[in-house]
Amino acid sequence: MEADSTANLIHYLGYGSFSSGIVDHARGSRVVTEDGRELLDFTSGQMSAILGHSHPEIVATVREQVGRLDHLYSGMLSRPVLDLARRLADTLPAPLEKAMFLSTGAEANEAALRMAKLVTGRHEVVSFARSWHGMTGGAAAATYSAGRVGYGPGAPGNFALPVPDRFRPPLVDADGNLDWRRQLDLGFDLIDAQSVGSLAACLVEPVLSSGGVVDLPPGHLAALRDKCHERGMLLILDEAQTGLCRTGDWYAFQRDGVVPDILTLSKTLGAGLPLSAVLTSAEIEERAHERGFLFLTTHGNDPLPAAVGNTVLDVLGRDRLDLRARELGDRLRSGLDELASRHKVVGDVRGRGLLVGLELVDDEVWGDADRLGAAVTRRCAELGLHMNIVQLPGMGGTFRIAPPLTCTEAEIDRGVEILDAALTDTRSGATG
Repeated sequence: MEADSTANLIHYLGYGSFSSGIVDHARGSRVVTEDGRELLDFTSGQMSAILGHSHPEIVATVREQVGRLDHLYSGMLSRPVLDLARRLADTLPAPLEKAMFLSTGAEANEAALRMAKLVTGRHEVVSFARSWHGMTGGAAAATYSAGRVGYGPGAPGNFALPVPDRFRPPLVDADGNLDWRRQLDLGFDLIDAQSVGSLAACLVEPVLSSGGVVDLPPGHLAALRDKCHERGMLLILDEAQTGLCRTGDWYAFQRDGVVPDILTLSKTLGAGLPLSAVLTSAEIEERAHERGFLFLTTHGNDPLPAAVGNTVLDVLGRDRLDLRARELGDRLRSGLDELASRHKVVGDVRGRGLLVGLELVDDEVWGDADRLGAAVTRRCAELGLHMNIVQLPGMGGTFRIAPPLTCTEAEIDRGVEILDAALTDTRSGATG
C-alpha cells in the first residue's frame, strides 16, 4: 500500500491496522488488489457476502431497482419492503411475523433493545461476557468482547453472563467436561443479586462469533430461554452471522427448537449490502405500538436494500444453500481436523456449517498464541488467503472461517492447503 494512501482516513480498527494493498474488484470468493494480487476470501467480506462478491443476480437487482425506486420518506411503503416482510415471515416459525428493516446489525439490536424495554417497562439487559452486538449506545453496552475501555459509562443495568466455552470450560463436571447448567445457574444467581428488579431482555448470539466461534452446547439455549421467561425477560437472538443458511439451517436457533421473542438479522440478509431486520410477534409489536414505539432512521424500510434482500431469499431457497453449507462445512471441518492432527498448535476446531473456528494454543517456538496467530494471518495473506483471527486476552487466537456459501469444493480445499502451509512456514521461520 502506498505510504500516503491512508493519510486522510480515520483509523477505526482499534489497535489493528488496515490490510496491505488496495482492493480493486472482487467476484465470487476472490478479491483482487490494484497490483493484481488475488486473495481467496475466507471471511465473506465482513462475514456478510454469503453469495460471494458481485453475484450476478444481486448486481442485476441493484441496477434495476436503483433506476426505479431507491429511497423514500420513512413513512412511505414500497412493494420490495412488503414482499420481504412477508417472505421472511414465511421462513420463520410462529409467532415471528412482524418485521422492520434497517441498515446495520447495531441498528437492529438497538431497535430490538428499545422495543424490549418499552414492552416490559424495564431497562436491564443481559448478554454474554464475550459478546459483540454493535457499536451504537445500547448495542455497545451489551458488547463485552472489545471497545469498552476509555469511552465513559455505558447504559446502566447491563450484566454479563459467563460464556459456555467447551474448549476452555470455567466450570467442569466429574468427567472434566463443561458443566454449563451449573454455570448458567451461577450466572443468573449473580445477575439476580445485582438486578434492581428491572430485567428486560437477554441479547445473545447462538454462536458467539467475535467471542471465538463458541457454539452454545445443545440444550443451553432452551435453558437460557427458560431463565429469561421465569423473570419476565424477552429473549433476543442476534443472528447477524448465523442467520440465513450459514450454519446449515436457515436459522441457528432451529437446531435447539427455541423460538426467540425478538430476532435480529443483518450481515447475511443483504449478502454484503447494508440491510438488517428486526422480527417479532404480533403481540409484542402491538404492545410496542400502543406505547408509542419510535425507531425512526433515515434508511428505515428503504426499497433498494429490501429488493436485494428478496433476491438473497430467491437464491438461498432455489439453490438450497442450507444444504450446501452443511456439505461444504463437513468438507471444511474434515480438512481442518486433518490439519489439526499434524499441527500441535491447533488446539480446537469447532462451529457449524460454514462458520468454523480454529483455535491456536501457545507454542514452544513462538510462545503465546497471539503472536503466532498474527504471524500466521500475515503469512496466509502472502500466500493468497484472507483470514480473520479473533484475539482475546489470555485466550489465544481463533480463526473465524466463513467462506461464501457459493464457494467451490476446490476453493475450500485450497484455503485449507494455504492455512496448512502458513502454519508450517511460520513455525519453521520463527526466531522466537
